Order: sequence, then C-alpha cells, then structure tokens
Amino acid sequence: MNKQWLFLGALLTFFASPSFASVNSEQYLSLTQSTVGFAALALFTAAYVLVMLEEYLQLRKSKPVLLAAGLIWAMIGYVYQQNGMIEVAKAALEHNLLEYAELLLFLLVAMTYISAMEERRLFDALQAWMVGKGFDFKALFWITGVLAFFISPIADNLTTALLMCAVVLKVGGDNTKFVNLACINIVIAANAGGAFSPFGDITTLMVWQAGHVTFSEFMPLFLPSVINYIVPAVIMSFFIPATKPNVEHKHVELKRGARRIVGLFILTIATAVAFHAVLHFPPVIGMMMGLAYLQFFGFFLRRTLHTSLTKKAAMAIANGDDHALKSLGSVVPFDVFRRVSHAEWDTLLFFYGVVMCVGGLSLIGYLGLASDIMYSQWDPIWANVMVGILSAIVDNIPVMFAVLTMEPVMSMGNWLLVTLAAGVGGSLLSIGSAAGVALMGAAHGKYTFFGHLKWMPVIMLGYIASIAAHLMMNGHLFT
Repeated sequence: MNKQWLFLGALLTFFASPSFASVNSEQYLSLTQSTVGFAALALFTAAYVLVMLEEYLQLRKSKPVLLAAGLIWAMIGYVYQQNGMIEVAKAALEHNLLEYAELLLFLLVAMTYISAMEERRLFDALQAWMVGKGFDFKALFWITGVLAFFISPIADNLTTALLMCAVVLKVGGDNTKFVNLACINIVIAANAGGAFSPFGDITTLMVWQAGHVTFSEFMPLFLPSVINYIVPAVIMSFFIPATKPNVEHKHVELKRGARRIVGLFILTIATAVAFHAVLHFPPVIGMMMGLAYLQFFGFFLRRTLHTSLTKKAAMAIANGDDHALKSLGSVVPFDVFRRVSHAEWDTLLFFYGVVMCVGGLSLIGYLGLASDIMYSQWDPIWANVMVGILSAIVDNIPVMFAVLTMEPVMSMGNWLLVTLAAGVGGSLLSIGSAAGVALMGAAHGKYTFFGHLKWMPVIMLGYIASIAAHLMMNGHLFT
C-alpha cells in the first residue's frame, strides 16, 4: 500500500506550480508521508475527477478546484503554524498568487479583445462568408481546421476553437457525425497552431514568461505543428460526407471600428513582445497597456457616434440606399468594461484553482519524487514525450507547471520538445486541453468525450509524427 501511495504521489507531482521554485527547499516541511499530504492528494484527485465529469454533471469546472485549493492551503497553513513556520507557507502562497495574477491579467486582456471583435460582428461576418460560398461538408471541415490552426497563434487556442465551433454548429445542424469530426479537427488544429506561438496556448505563454524560450525561438516548431494537424485531418476527412449543408445565407454588416480593433490587438501583441524582449519585463505589462488602447478607442467611438450616424444617414438618403439606412442600427456605442465582463470567467477561475492546488502539493514535497525519476533517471527526450501523454489525461496546464517547477537543465531542443508535447498531447483526449473541454460544452451532445476517444489512435499518429519531425528537423538544437 505504501508503494502505491508513493507512485500516486510521483504521478501527481506533475501538477505543481513553478511559482514556489524560488523558495529554498530546505525551509519547508516534507509532508509526503503525512495525513495532510495524503488528504491533499485525495482532494485534488476528487476535484479533477469532477472536472472530467463536467459534461455529465453539468457542474462548472472551476467549482471543485476552487474548493480543493482552499482546503489544501487551510491544511498546509495549520501544519506550518503548529511548527512555527507560517511565514514560509505565506511566502509560498504569495508566490503562487503573483504567478496567477500575471496569467489572469494577460488572458483577461486577450479575451476582452476577442470579445470586442465578436461584438463588432467580425466573426459573424466570417461565418456568413463561409456559408454564403456554398462549401460542402468536406470543404468546411478543412476550412475551419486551417483557420483554427492559423488564428490560434494570435487569439489563443481556446478562443479560436470556440469561434470555429460556432461556425460548425451553424452549418452542421443536426448532422452529429460531421459536428463531432469537425470539432475534433478544430481541437487538434487549435492546439497544434498554438504550439509554435507564445500567445497560442497557456503552456507556451508560461514557457515564454519563464524565459526558457524567446519569442523567435518558437518558430522551429512550425513544421512539426503542421504535421501534427495534417496527419489526423487527412485520415478523418475520408469519413466526411461530400454533401452540402442546408443553411440559409444572410448578409452581416460589420459594426463601426471592427477592423481598427483588429489593428489595435496586433499592436497590443507587439507591445507585449517589446516589453519582454527589450525591457525584460513580464509581457503582461504590455498587454495591460494594450487594454488602454482599446479603452481610448472605445471613448473615441462613443464621442463620435452622433457625427457618424448623421453622416451615414445623409449619404444613405442621398444615394437612395435603403439597405444602408437599415444598417444604421449597427453603429452603436462601445463599452470596454462590458467586454471585460464577457471574458471566460469560469476558465480563469479554473486556472486559479489549478495553480493554487498544485502549488500546495508542491509545498507538501511531492515534487522531488517525480523530478528524480523523470529528469534524473530518464532521458529528457522520453521524459518530455511522457509529459505530452500525461497532459492528455490531466490537462496540459498543470503538467507544464510541474515541468517549470522542476527547472530541469535541458537544451533548447528539449524545451521546445516539452512545449510541443504538452501543447499537442492535450489533443489525444477531449479533456486534455481547454479547447476540448470548452467544445464539449459548446457542442453538448454532438461532440463528446467518447466521440473524441474513438479517434485517439489517429490523433496519436499525428502526435508521434510531429515529435519525430522535431527530432529530425531541429536535431542541432539538442546539443
């Protein structure tokens, strides 16, 4: 029984936060064989089981991890207080909160911009264009996948997957087989596309913020990421019907300022990169500055609303354009704070729960059990490949937290490998990435855990092919 607990502890130490790495390991208590340690493992395991059953229980995934985080830290605080070391636990807690604050603010700005683009109807226009072109199901399968691959490096894989899923649900209707395959394709594409960009996934963002890989050094992962997407997509496309969807095309009028918001988002990303590359500040500083761009532009839209309406009405009347007159309703004020409120708060709170839970497990001392096995006794390449497989089971975010906590000494090639593996390995199961979890909710009943599971062997082929491609193409980076 004792060995079983040790094995479970070793496995679950992959769920540890990098934020406590700066605390001297000699300062904290080893609680791996204590009642508190076992209770913390049980709480986290139970919380994650509830997360995986979100589809069936209709229980938002943030709730169990938030509760588990509070209970784990309450137990840790009690033990450290009894031993007169409460300041050590407090320092660890503050480090975890700082890490989460940077992640929260970064994602909040990105989600606000995406919400703003959605409110200005950019994505409705994209959806209408695709429907209006009369594409058949097979063409739509490829178009949504390719778009997901190339949008996710900028808009992050979670947001991209949700946007493409909306298109699939619109055109797929009651064709459950098409919706399921298209959603699997979108999850794979979004995760693969996010693997070669610091903005494409939470895991790549963490590696970039930690300073292990610079912005430009992610690019060698482009071709392996393409292979990861193409291999399963080609196989699945043979099972897509060549018939056309029965949907009605409609014209979508973009709201005022839509294109300029896209430009401001690109400028925001450039600002974040500059803060990190030039000043060596956290990228979140640049992102928050970018939020100011959007706020000032929202102020401009509100102040010039009356003038814009007057000009458009005069032009429409002069030209006898009834359609333009009807579209004046789309020239509406813009409220940045309403866009902030539309962020994926359940996802953001879920990240908080994960960071705090695994930070507590790290402080308890389970980290040493796994780090000694994975990065001392194993070859780093095999360790990083296993990280990708684990990320499919437990979600790639806590897995990457664990690797960063261990701070293994690795070559650039291996840091890129673990980034690729954690990013695309999450595609193996629907619960392995935020994109998959979100789509199970968005396409409830049509894209399911077991519907995804049936295609796991095909997705595994892409996973193996992408890793092999990285080892061959970027072999010089492993020296």
